[in-house]
Parts: sequence; structure tokens; C-alpha cells
Amino acid sequence: MLRKIRTILACLFFAAITLLFLDFTGTLHLYLGWLAKIQFLPAVLALNVGVVLALVVLTLLVGRVYCSVICPMGVMQDCFSRLGAKAKKNRFHYAKNHWILRVVVLVVFVLLMVLGLNGIAILIAPYSAYGRIATNLFQPVYMWINNLCAFFAERADSYTFYSVDVWVKSGLLLLIAAVTFVVIGFLSFRWGRLWCNTICPVGTVLGFFSKFALLKPRIDQDKCISCKKCEKNCKSMCIDINNHKVDYSRCVACMDCIDNCPVKAIRLAAGKKGVSASVAEGGAQPVGVEKEQGVDSSRRKFVVTTAAVGGAMLLQAQETKVDGGLAVLEDKQLPVRQVPLKPFGAVSLKHFSNHCTACQLCVSACPEQVLRPSKDLTTLMQPEMQFDRGFCRPDCTRCSEVCPTAAIKKIDTAQKSAISIGHAVAVHQNCLLAQGETCNACSRHCPAAALSIVSDPSTGHSRIAVNESRCIGCGACEHYCPVRPFSAIYVEGRQAHTEI
Repeated sequence: MLRKIRTILACLFFAAITLLFLDFTGTLHLYLGWLAKIQFLPAVLALNVGVVLALVVLTLLVGRVYCSVICPMGVMQDCFSRLGAKAKKNRFHYAKNHWILRVVVLVVFVLLMVLGLNGIAILIAPYSAYGRIATNLFQPVYMWINNLCAFFAERADSYTFYSVDVWVKSGLLLLIAAVTFVVIGFLSFRWGRLWCNTICPVGTVLGFFSKFALLKPRIDQDKCISCKKCEKNCKSMCIDINNHKVDYSRCVACMDCIDNCPVKAIRLAAGKKGVSASVAEGGAQPVGVEKEQGVDSSRRKFVVTTAAVGGAMLLQAQETKVDGGLAVLEDKQLPVRQVPLKPFGAVSLKHFSNHCTACQLCVSACPEQVLRPSKDLTTLMQPEMQFDRGFCRPDCTRCSEVCPTAAIKKIDTAQKSAISIGHAVAVHQNCLLAQGETCNACSRHCPAAALSIVSDPSTGHSRIAVNESRCIGCGACEHYCPVRPFSAIYVEGRQAHTEI
């Protein structure tokens, strides 16, 4: 019963937080946003003392339930491990605790975070690693299926679904997400929770507290028959049945050992620290061992998903690159900014870099597709702003609402309109005005009225005038500038955001 309850809760948490990353409408963030805020590392970076203490107390009560229920990366590992169990039953055995390696990885992780090299450290952060997988691998499939539904709904005169653009935000991030998915998937398929109990820094921290948990899986020496059924099915490989010991620093409280014991010799109970007993070598053979039966539906799901994705790809006709069907429009080239643009509410580059875990939740939630992963080594995968597909609307604060680490502090629309994250820079030689043409696209679309068209006596033509004291850096001017491939105006970021 304990295992079933744990499995049901894990499935609910996993499905909900996955949908949080997949959702592109912003609807689910209103109801499920708290799931990101109760993750351990985001809570630590956000200085959310209440959540951190609650997770520590939970671990001190029932062990590492966080790793087997709340953490999406942990549940994903269990999914792969379950597939491995179907391929080969009773495949695990007790392995020694690599405690030195775990501590070294944790110390290096903390040092990288302290030194501001978050882009490297967060490669092994469990929540953000899963966020990158969900955003870059799962969300495109989800959106393709949505577009396929929109295609058929439109032909039925229904607007329940609407088509959205599916595009690669960063080839590097896609590669990192794919490699992470394959590596962790393989390790979990073959060795269960090896990554969780060797590399994961959160697992190491909670593992220290779980050694002192009140309720633990405990072996009854009078009932145990040394059949090793529990040891062979422990994906954490932390049960040493020869010595009747359990390494509680690696136990994730999955309750598999309790469910697999044929004589019910293991139970979740309070007691003295540690478990030990002496059992005769020639104990009885295991009894009542039932064969697991079931149909692996993974292949069927894969075929269905592949068919849906293929159909959606064939029906995609999203790119509109012609103007009136006459001329091909050249794609815009992104400007090289001396200072990267960070979202409204990020306070400063330093604050944002120190708190962001690059989970990509804000990237997936951005309705204007403005946020992109950074390629810079020190801020690798952390979002920054680009305006080739849209601009940051003054009435949108979604990224600040979903950020679980307070890297983007929550603000309202009034506060956003009074913050300047950058300022516009005019490149007069690229402007149509310098060629004697008529254009006021940038000034017409500027929501802060920071741009104006003035005459330039030295050239005899008009030019763009920028009032930096009014500019908020929303990027509307850069986005709407018709000049290609390089805009005649672009936004330069600020090291520290200012108030207007």
C-alpha cells in the first residue's frame, strides 16, 4: 500500500510539473506554479526558508521522499528503471557508498555557484536539468500535436486549438538537453538511482539528513529469510542483506523493498539508528514469489506519438517569408550587444546570474518568444532577450510570475513600466531616413515615447533621436524596424536596471 501511494503521488507531481513546462498558454502557471517553487535548489536560491525547512523536516521524518515523489528528475529515473526491470528482473545488488565522490561533487558544485559560474554548475542541478529536457525535447512534440489538433479543429469550424510556432531556441541547449536525457536515461535503465546517489548535489544534501530520519525501512531479523529479493530490487543499491544493513543516505523511500519482500520482513517503522541482525547462513528458501506480468505499452505509445508528430510536420505551413507574394524577406540578424539584456525584474546582471538555474521555465512561458538561452560560458543557458520574433510588452509580467528562484523578482505592470533594462541605440547609416526614404516605424511603436524623428541639417535628411531617460528597453523599436539584415536601431542592456 505504501508503494502504491508513493507511486500515485509521484505520477501526479511528475505529470503536473511536466505540464507546467509544456504549457504555452500561461493558463497552468496560475495553478501549478507552486510546483517549481517547492523544488529544493530553487527554494535555496530564492532564500525561501519556509520551503527549505519543510523539505528538511520531511526528510527527517520519512527519508528522501522528495527524491522519489517531488523531484521530476528522480521520477524520470524511476520510469527508466522500471523499463530496465521489464528487460531484466532482479538485476540489482548491494554497492558500496561512493561518499567521497558525492562530497567532492557537492563541494565543486557549491564553489562554482559561489564563484558565479552557474552556467557550469547547473548542468547537474536536477530540477533545472529536467526543465531543459521538458522544454527542448518534450514541448516541441506537445506543440506539434497541438498544431495537428488545430488543423482538424479548423476544418470542423472549431477554434478550441490554435497553431503555434515550433522552433529551436538554441541548438546548443537542445544538444545539452538531449545528451542529459540519454545519459541519465541509460544510467537509470542500467543502474537505477546511480546518478541520483553519486552526482546529484541535492541527493547528497538530503542523503545526510535522511540518515537521521524517524521512519525508515527496517528489517525484522526474526522474519528475514535472506532471499535477497529486496536487495535485488533496490534501485538505490543500498540494501546489504548479508549484513542486514540499509544505507539510509542513499535510500529514496520508494518502498519497493517492502513491496517485494515475500515474508513481509521489511516495514516502515521508527527505531534505533541503524539496522542489524544475525541470521543463519542456511536459511529457508524464498516462498510466495510471484512472477510479474504485464504488457509493455511503451512501443505502442512511441508509434502513436511518432505518427502524430509526423502528421503535424507535414501539415506545418507556418513560415511566411514573402511580402504580398512578391519578394522574399531576408531574416534579421541579431545584434552583438555589449551588455546582454535580462528580463524586467532581474535587478542586475549579477543578481540574475547568481540566482538563475536555467530551468527554462520563463523561456517556455514567454508569450512573445523574446527569451533565449545564453551561449556565454559564465551564463550558459540562462535566458537573455532578443527581439527578432517579438518584443517585451509592457503589460506582460509572466516571466516574473513563474520564476521559482527570484532571479526575476515578481513585479506588476506598473512597476515594469518604471524600470529601464536598456536603452535604444540608433545606427543612422542603416536607417531608411538616411537614404531619403520615409519611415517612422520605431517611433510609432515605442510604448514609452522615447523616440522621435528630427531633421539633421548636416545631411539634409531626418534621423532618429533617442531619449535615454525615457527608454525602458522593451525592444519594440528593434523588432518593428523594417531594415534587414541589421536593424537601424537596437537595444543595449544595462549592468544594473534603473528606475525611470
